[in-house]
This record gives sequence, C-alpha cells and structure tokens, in this order.
Amino acid sequence: MASENEIFGLVGPLSLTSVDWKNTYHQRSVTACLVQAVYVLERDRQANREGSQALAPAWWEFFHFQLVRTLVDDVDSSIFGAIYELNPSVSDCDHAIQLHGAPRYVIAFRGTITKGDSFSQDLKLDIEIIRNGLHLTSRSELAIQAVRNMVASGDMNIWLTGHSLGSSMALLAGKNMAKTGIFLEAFLFNPPFLSAPIERIKDKKLKNGIRIAGSLITAGLTIAMKRYQHQPRSENPFFALSPWVPSLFVNPGDHICSEYVGYFEHRKNMEEIGAGGIERLATQNSVTGLFFNATGRESEPLHLLPSANLIVNQSHCEDFKQAHGIHQWWNPDLQLESKLYHY
Repeated sequence: MASENEIFGLVGPLSLTSVDWKNTYHQRSVTACLVQAVYVLERDRQANREGSQALAPAWWEFFHFQLVRTLVDDVDSSIFGAIYELNPSVSDCDHAIQLHGAPRYVIAFRGTITKGDSFSQDLKLDIEIIRNGLHLTSRSELAIQAVRNMVASGDMNIWLTGHSLGSSMALLAGKNMAKTGIFLEAFLFNPPFLSAPIERIKDKKLKNGIRIAGSLITAGLTIAMKRYQHQPRSENPFFALSPWVPSLFVNPGDHICSEYVGYFEHRKNMEEIGAGGIERLATQNSVTGLFFNATGRESEPLHLLPSANLIVNQSHCEDFKQAHGIHQWWNPDLQLESKLYHY
C-alpha cells in the first residue's frame, strides 16, 4: 500500500486548501481514495498492522478527514466500510469558500478482496448480487442501518461511495433512502450490472437487435405477470426513485459494469423508434427478477436505475484488472465521457 507521500504522487497536488468540492475531478479523486482507504483498513486488520504501522490513515488524513467508525461484517469480522467526517483544520474565509459544496460525512464501502480471510464472505456476497439477493444479507443490513443512523443524526450532507461489491452496497443504501424521499450524493465506481456483456459486441445492428428482443421479452413477461397493472404512476417504486441521480463510473473494458452504457443508451434509442412504452416497462425489470418474484422469492435487482450521471472512462486499459480497478479513478488524465440520464 502507499504512504502519504505516495498518495500525493498518485492523486496530484490535492490538499484541503486546493480541493474544489464542485470540481468533478476532485470529487472523483477524493471519494476513490476514501474507498481505497477501506481496502487498506481491512488489509491492516489482516496483517495486524496497528498504530504507527497502520497504512490506512494516510488515505483519509491527507484530505483532512477523520475516521468516525468502521463497519464490520458480523459473519467474518472483516472491515467492509467506513464513515469519515471532514475536519478542516483552518476556518478562515478562503477555506469557507473552498469548502462550499463539501460533504460533512462520507460513507465508503470496499469491494471484494481476493486474498485473506475475507474472500469467502466477499465471494458469497458477489453471488448474492447475481441472485438479486444482496438486500437479504446481514452485511447489507449493517450498511443500510449505518446510513439511516447518520441521516437520523440530522445532517443530510452525506456522500455515499463504493467500488464493485461496495458500489452495490452503496447503491442499495442510497436506493433505500431515496424511497423515503432523501436523495444522497453517490459516487459509484465499477458498479456491477447483471447481464450478458452485450456492450462488447462490435456489430451495432446485432447488438441493437439483441437489446430490442430482450426488451420485448421483459416487457411481455411483466405484462403477463400483471405486476404493474392498475398501479398509479406515483406508487411505482421505480418512478419514485427517478429524482435520485447517482454518479456511475464505468469502464467499457470491464464486463462487470460496462453494460450500464448500453442500458441507458438503449432507453434513448427505444424512445426514438417509438417504442418508449415497451422500454419503460422493460427498463425497470429483469427476467431473473421476474422469475424470482414469480416463485415467491423477494428480489431486488440493484442494477436497474431510473436516473444516473454516467461517466465512462474511454482511456486505454491494458487488461480487465486495470479496467475494473479503483486506482484508475484518481488519474487526472482520463478520457471521460459524461451523460446525464433522467427517467
């Protein structure tokens, strides 16, 4: 892991006195580093690094955050999240201006660690994402409750962030709050999208044909199951989420999250060809979710979102590991494309 000096080299000359909290690069860099800090916290725990030997504190102290508490999985005692509070050391007028738009708290969640004693539990949770059952796990309950407790404290200036599995945790917690009318800022890196990697098909006509067929099947199944018949628009949980606009950071070379690109673009294409009604049904359901609901199993397809700010990293990546990694997101030289989608 990195020392504080190495962090300075990784993220550029950022410190609290130079962070512009309205600047998207600064937001992305700081939140990615706070997610990285959770990875290092867990690795510190596994390696029994404490006190001056611990490597994690440099990742948040560099940006003048302090650690409020860690979030610990009750199954394997691993650290999967952290709550940070911004603690500016100076409060003069210049800092007050630069702190405009800053979060009071950031709640961050790590992804899967493939080494050490946390891997088994992480892998089980990855499988639950595939089964649309992450919301039924004890780790997700702890994550949701932690966010609820922070909101209940009265300060709504809370940012959520996570990477990979951690993005799903943050997404679940954010959705949970959005359903109550509380819309928290969210920065989600490489969030899993449960679908065949259609986006990687080079033939555009074939790709669009597969998407249209998928929409027809999903919409048909939805109508057949009468899930939304006679349901007022205002009571539709998908529509109720539409004011919440999380920021999704995806890489086309990462098949775990790349389908978000096609998911939102396809919605726009279906509107343009006059099939918007079909897609409005299809976009809020998945075949897997419909199947589970038909068999009486509660399903929560996290990847289905009504609105989002989609940021795509078009920079060249050597391999999947680089495309899926958290480290790419604090690079100042990325070729990014950003699009805002509203349901």
